[in-house]
Amino acid sequence: MSRNRRPIRSGMGRSTPDRIFVQGLDLTRDIIGTLNFGDMAYLEMTGRLPDARQSRIFNAILVTLVEHGMTPMAIAARLVYLGAPESLQAAVAAGLCGMGTTFAGTAEGAARLLESAWAEAPDGHPQDLARTIVADFQRRRQPIPGIGHNLHKPVDPRALRLFEIAGEEGYAGRYVDLMRAIGREAETAYGKSLPVNATGAIGALCCELGISWRAARGIAVMGRAVGLVGHLAEEQARPIASEIWLRTEEEASEQDMPPGGGR
Repeated sequence: MSRNRRPIRSGMGRSTPDRIFVQGLDLTRDIIGTLNFGDMAYLEMTGRLPDARQSRIFNAILVTLVEHGMTPMAIAARLVYLGAPESLQAAVAAGLCGMGTTFAGTAEGAARLLESAWAEAPDGHPQDLARTIVADFQRRRQPIPGIGHNLHKPVDPRALRLFEIAGEEGYAGRYVDLMRAIGREAETAYGKSLPVNATGAIGALCCELGISWRAARGIAVMGRAVGLVGHLAEEQARPIASEIWLRTEEEASEQDMPPGGGR
């Protein structure tokens, strides 16, 4: 059966016997020893090199979520490595699978929220839009992506610093304004401390840089992957996963469960 075929094309990379090209640039001449990791990631994601201001903001975004202590993601990575030390990549992948609406993954939701809000009301005022957004989430009893933190109160210092850098580089525009307005409105509506968190700030800065909300979680994945490799390097040198496993098994079975598992 015949069908119309579209040509398969990609500008990501190609190779000849003596040269390698990435996004049209010569890898050995233009990239290796010239670009830092963040600038390379920006090139891969956008197809263009960042200028100095974009580079500073994008690198700040990348490093923000690299490390946050013994999170469920880090514990999962360590435990998988304990079971399969021959497969470090599987342990990293296991940790990354925990990036969702609770841990580190909400940059995507925040960016999507901000993009949609301004697309639907390009001439709106940040505070008016924020009031509508918060009321909608409150009515549906759903958490607002990028808002609130169980530990960092009354402000998330990471968000504060990211917004500060954005302002210094001239990228604190309408998306940053709206994210901040949502934070203020949420605290008023709910009557408690609900700061813009790191993922909310990252979502806003992705929008300011023109990076689609669909790619925002990918940036968090890049940063957290570095952190997980760091946890596994520490696990190799000073292992704790076995202790986590054995103590969990011991403490979880200290008392016999009643029939039906206590339900």
